[in-house]
Amino acid sequence: MARRVQFAQFGGPEVLEVVEQEVPDAGPGEVRVRVHTAGLNPVDWKIAADPQNASRFNVTLPAGNGNDFAGVVDRVGDGVSQWKVGDPVFGGARMHAQADYILARAETLNSVPDGMPIEQAACLDIAGRTATAIVRRMDVADGDTVLVSAAAGGVGLLVSQLCVRLGATVIGTASTGNHDFLRDLGVLPLAYGDGLIERIRDAAPHGVDIVLDHAGRETLDTAEALGIPADRINTIAEKPYGATRGFNTFGRAESTTDELRALAARIAEGAIVLPIAARYPIEQVRDAYERQIAGHVRGKIVLTLS
Repeated sequence: MARRVQFAQFGGPEVLEVVEQEVPDAGPGEVRVRVHTAGLNPVDWKIAADPQNASRFNVTLPAGNGNDFAGVVDRVGDGVSQWKVGDPVFGGARMHAQADYILARAETLNSVPDGMPIEQAACLDIAGRTATAIVRRMDVADGDTVLVSAAAGGVGLLVSQLCVRLGATVIGTASTGNHDFLRDLGVLPLAYGDGLIERIRDAAPHGVDIVLDHAGRETLDTAEALGIPADRINTIAEKPYGATRGFNTFGRAESTTDELRALAARIAEGAIVLPIAARYPIEQVRDAYERQIAGHVRGKIVLTLS
């Protein structure tokens, strides 16, 4: 038998349970992965909390949980030639990732680069894909001044570093405890809250060119108050509202596998950092999501399964 996280009713982290299931077998074209680490994402608990969100992803109860994972190939099905038992891999398996064993189509997996801790690889399928897609689709370029909200979080942290690498000036909103960390990455940190518009104007006297939102309404209201054109604003935190305002809502759906693998290589070589803020054993999955929901996470939170 093997463990997996599931929920049989909608609600907060209290609905998440660790249950036993049969170990699945790999069919033709499939790979069985022994999951070592599963990365948490806000979309996980938003699906579990809201039937409307769940319906968008065709989720029915009882459902598994999570998307991002990394582990080693445990078995290969007929017709699979690109992977062998023992290969370290990472990827995404919506509503299935938080389990001892998962099945994946062979072509959807990615090799963990040499030198990359497997727990970092377990955090990339959503945050990494989303970050690379946003930066590309928003045409961030050398000389741009970019406002990034939640700049120390999973997506915001990667977006900020990608923009810096392109030669942009990055202003990042974050809690004060993350300001020194962001400065070391070449980001100009600013605090949230009252006076944000004035702080941005002081930091960018020649104006802001692009706003990349990962936090919510405050950032979007600030962008409009600063006179940023709607087509130069992107939000992943307030997509329905953003669409009504004419903002872009680029995200994971616009990503490419080549970009994801290139990002993984940069992290492995140390050119981009992705810290792990906290690690929880799978049995403490509720605590892990309580920590994520509380906010102000630097980087990512992961579940450990082996």
